[in-house]
Amino acid sequence: MNISSSLSGMNAAQNLLQSSAQNIANLSTPVPQAQNTAPVTRATPVAANLETSMVQQLQAKNSFLTNLSVFKTNNEMLGTLLNISA
Repeated sequence: MNISSSLSGMNAAQNLLQSSAQNIANLSTPVPQAQNTAPVTRATPVAANLETSMVQQLQAKNSFLTNLSVFKTNNEMLGTLLNISA
């Protein structure tokens, strides 16, 4: 049982959340400079708008919570296996 995939997913979600939050903060500047919040594997244009950034915030939150659930389940399973073998 490897926890690295769920930790990696939580880190990716956190990075998306930070980037989209930065984009929202930059909307009040004269010339908004959007950060690329797309995963490295996708070549998507960068657009600074509130709707896109808010959707990305929700996606990041849901992704983080999903990966956290996987992490907790993995931790519980590992604890159960250790209790059985002890």
